[in-house]
Amino acid sequence: MALSVNGEIEEAMDAHFKRFDVVSDESDHSYLNLNRPKKDGADCFINGNCRTHKKIMQEWRILEKSLPETIFVRAYEKRIDLLRAVIVGAAGTPYHDGLFFFDLAFPPDYPTSPPQVHFRSYGMRLNPNLYANGRVCLSLLNTWAGKKSEKWNPCESTVLQVLLSIQALVLNEKPYFNEPGHGMLGRAIWEKKSQAYNEDVFILSCKTMLFLIRRPPRNFEDLVVRHFRERGDWILRACDAYRGGLLRVGYYGNYGSSSSSSSSSSTSVEVSEKFKGSMEKLYPELVAAFHRGGASVGNFVERLKVERKTAPSSSKAAQVVVKKKRGGGIAKSVIRRIKKALGLNKKSEKSDGDMTKKDSP
Repeated sequence: MALSVNGEIEEAMDAHFKRFDVVSDESDHSYLNLNRPKKDGADCFINGNCRTHKKIMQEWRILEKSLPETIFVRAYEKRIDLLRAVIVGAAGTPYHDGLFFFDLAFPPDYPTSPPQVHFRSYGMRLNPNLYANGRVCLSLLNTWAGKKSEKWNPCESTVLQVLLSIQALVLNEKPYFNEPGHGMLGRAIWEKKSQAYNEDVFILSCKTMLFLIRRPPRNFEDLVVRHFRERGDWILRACDAYRGGLLRVGYYGNYGSSSSSSSSSSTSVEVSEKFKGSMEKLYPELVAAFHRGGASVGNFVERLKVERKTAPSSSKAAQVVVKKKRGGGIAKSVIRRIKKALGLNKKSEKSDGDMTKKDSP
């Protein structure tokens, strides 16, 4: 949401949710049981004269002053060794409009050693550098191979640099190429695999949205609710465009030259059956979740009804193609799933009862 197309939303978000703040409840932090305070005055996280304590306070000041519009951080008044950050997925990437949470912990010898970082993955791997168990592989954290200049430097490196590196180098436009060896013999032969990977990433990103809406991380509840209330319509429009083959995953909206060049090379984009099938199951859940959160989503139900009516069915050959590609089936199934998720009356549900058993939820 850093670009001008979302400027109004950024201002509204900023007005209600500070980019940096100090809070009191750290009870759901991933590193809660790490570095437990000793409360004897000798603890480096309590003793204000300790080098580690001073350096952490300096980090707080840097974050408070320099965080970009798409990163929000919470520090803890009783556990200065802990931080929590959320990065808003950037436009032009398969992570767009998603919220990605990271828990950080300063080591006792900080800044000699880099902070530990845990990605709240919900058991999913959205990136070659982000593991399902929460491990974050990044040169700056000394958890990924890299040149000496890319490694943690106690005299210069900061938490802000870590967060900006994750945003720019990890959650990027083509994460498939983050994996060593991909594209080494020329990117052209890998582009198709990269596009397929982006489809998978977008599905996982949408699933992450559902987890966040159901149970937002503590101290970020307001941000999660407001974000998806404002962005729900936009996300669903992107889902429509991607599953319909109108754009490549990641390029929905007026995001500038990079998206224009990538999406205008052809009038339509090949979409895998795997992606269509995943979106068929996920789309109604997104509509229902955004609806419960206050987003305006009624027009998406109507749009799917129109899609169903206009699906090709004038000949047996056309019916075979539709059945094979699940075009009409997807529309019918999604409508029914949305009605079920939103709790609409049985009469409305019955009107769409001509679905095949194969397409039933």
